[in-house]
Amino acid sequence: MNGLIGFFEQLGPNLEVLGARLPQILDGVWTTVLATVLGGMLALVISFAFVARVFVEFFRGTSLVVQLFWLCFVLPQLPYPLGFRLEPLVVGVLALGLNYGAYGAEVVRGSIGSVPKGQYEALSALSLSPVRGLFRVIIPQAWALMIPSLSNLWIQLLKGSAIVYTVTLYDLFFQVEQIRRQTGTWFAFLFALLAYYLIAWVIVIIMNALEVQAKHRIGRGPALSTSLGSLLRAPGSASVAKGGLT
Repeated sequence: MNGLIGFFEQLGPNLEVLGARLPQILDGVWTTVLATVLGGMLALVISFAFVARVFVEFFRGTSLVVQLFWLCFVLPQLPYPLGFRLEPLVVGVLALGLNYGAYGAEVVRGSIGSVPKGQYEALSALSLSPVRGLFRVIIPQAWALMIPSLSNLWIQLLKGSAIVYTVTLYDLFFQVEQIRRQTGTWFAFLFALLAYYLIAWVIVIIMNALEVQAKHRIGRGPALSTSLGSLLRAPGSASVAKGGLT
């Protein structure tokens, strides 16, 4: 209770601290966004790379923290020419991309497998080669199916990025820790909750827009221009794009 009372008593001074550290906070937000976007892009590339099963199981079965520390502290100690040092941002992007890319690969595989078998039979009827049919018929339908799961993974990646400060990357969480030392736990971590939530909501809007567009392209939903009001809904909800996949 004292913590809650103190939170309101110190709200004015704490807001002044927040304002004074705003440039550093914005730098931290930018670093978090950069790591999240680049890590998400790498994860997406890995997801579609049809990587070996052993790769998927290795990065899914090992801790993100261990992978992060291995890239930062162990890799530079390996014998030449295997050992080299990476910049903290590169370490964070690689660890996030490899880890969540392994999960994304399973999402892609499952979505492609969920496309109705009749679509594969149509490839033969249209005399399409397997590769052309995959990219012209199967993947566009699978893409619409996988977007909600990829959206959730991207949000998980954002939340996982909060540990990159342990390899001297001055992200949003690092700046929150600096604020906590001056304002206390209640104010600092309430601000952290709101900041990460707002970034996650931007991801939701982007992925919902991609989902609407993907469904429209295969004729199973309205155009994006007529669905702007639905972009704030949870990823994959039936009302994001009416006439969902069947």
